[in-house]
Amino acid sequence: MPEGGQHAETGGSFELELALGVLGPLEARIMRGVWTEPLPIPFTVHDVHERMPELAYTTVLTTMRRLSDKGVLDVDAAVGRRSHHYRAAGDPGAFLAAQSDREAAAVVARYGDAALAAFALRLEALSPEQREALRRLRSSS
Repeated sequence: MPEGGQHAETGGSFELELALGVLGPLEARIMRGVWTEPLPIPFTVHDVHERMPELAYTTVLTTMRRLSDKGVLDVDAAVGRRSHHYRAAGDPGAFLAAQSDREAAAVVARYGDAALAAFALRLEALSPEQREALRRLRSSS
C-alpha cells in the first residue's frame, strides 16, 4: 500500500461495496475510511477517531478490536507503547476472498456433500467467460 494512505487500487468500487456489505455498519464505516482515505501507516484508534469525532472514542476502539479479531485489520500491540498500531490486513478483494473461503467452509461443514453438489451445479451453469474469470481469480490468490 502506498505511503501516506491505504487507498491504492482497491479493485474498484464494486468490490469495495461488496466487502463493506459483509461488515456491520460501524465496521463498514471504519473500513471505508481505512481503504479509501489517506491515513498514516500504521494508524491508531486516535487517527480513525479524528475522522469520526461524533462517535465515542471507546466505540471506535471496540469496533477496531472487532475488525482485528475478524482479520480485517492487523494490529501491533507492543508492550510499553500506549496505543496499538493498526493497518489493513489487505484490500477489499483480499477480504472478500478470505471471507468467502470461511463462509464456504462453514456451509460445507453444515450441509456436507449436499453443499458441494450445489456448488458443483452452479459451476456447471457458468458461461465460458465466467469460468475464465474464476480461473484468473484462483491463480491470483
